[in-house]
Amino acid sequence: MDGLHFLILKPLKIIVVSLAIILKSQLIQKRSVNLMLKVSAWMIWILFYAGSLYAQTASPRNHLKTDKHLQASLSTLLKGFHGTAGVYVENLKTGKIAAVNADTIFPTASIIKVPILVGVFDKIKSSALSYNQSLIYDSARTRGGSGLMQFFKDSSKTSLDVVISLMISYSDNIAALWCQELAGGGVRINQLLQNMGFRYTRVNSRTPGREDAYKAYGWGQTTPREMATLLKLIREQKAVDAASSDCMYRQMSHIFYDGYALSQIPPYIQTASKQGMVNDSRSELVMVNAPHGDYVFYIATKNNKDQRWEKDAEPWQLARKVSALLWHYFEPKDHWQLAKTALKLVP
Repeated sequence: MDGLHFLILKPLKIIVVSLAIILKSQLIQKRSVNLMLKVSAWMIWILFYAGSLYAQTASPRNHLKTDKHLQASLSTLLKGFHGTAGVYVENLKTGKIAAVNADTIFPTASIIKVPILVGVFDKIKSSALSYNQSLIYDSARTRGGSGLMQFFKDSSKTSLDVVISLMISYSDNIAALWCQELAGGGVRINQLLQNMGFRYTRVNSRTPGREDAYKAYGWGQTTPREMATLLKLIREQKAVDAASSDCMYRQMSHIFYDGYALSQIPPYIQTASKQGMVNDSRSELVMVNAPHGDYVFYIATKNNKDQRWEKDAEPWQLARKVSALLWHYFEPKDHWQLAKTALKLVP
């Protein structure tokens, strides 16, 4: 609304006030008034034309249309979930979407590492960091959770590209907190997200002013629509810059945790993804480079009744079902089938 105000409403107000002053004045000749009216008419036309362009830019949803059949299928699938579930799907080729609770805020868990990734590459672009720069691991950073860096010896030599890879591929928490620090911290990353147009996606952990949000959502928060849109920007080379987007996309194409949504997509199809999991919230972000067009989806859950960490836990079963439904919906002629014992060979 601020951009619309300064682009259209404020100049329009100036024109109207100026015309009122001119028409009330006894010193302006009729010819001058007619000329002023013509000029004002042209100015108003230009402003409304600019406004239409602004609306197209500021409201990317305008060209998206709901796929009613897919919407109904996903609504039915999520309806029986014991907890709160949300999903957003967008076919990048057709511009059709399906959304269930897509604007509901969910915890991100480790998926906040994608915004952190963007923050790091923004620093690299500004030359504040270098992609291959050397780093020294300090054992004071050691903490539990996922990842391999907790097993590094004190003073081990590493590099930023390795830390980034560990953060994304193995969802390394130590690497992610290090990257968050290198990116300038949560406040700076959140400002970057705001500048990109994201209203709800935020880093909460170790971020001044986000203490209440941290209690509610943990490390980070997002909506299915926003996080899917962020990955879409990366895929379309619009996050930071083209080179950074491509590098981020490649990093997200090398994921260790492939036993959930990724397990339902043929192994010969490239995907870019990130997973986030805590006891009561399991979510997954996936872009599929499908033969008939890329599609992106985000499946999120919270308030999960089933909080087990077994492979058949309900949230993970839901992620697999959503992923399988989407693959067969967008690629109905593909005959690949998941092997019966496939899930014995996943993390």
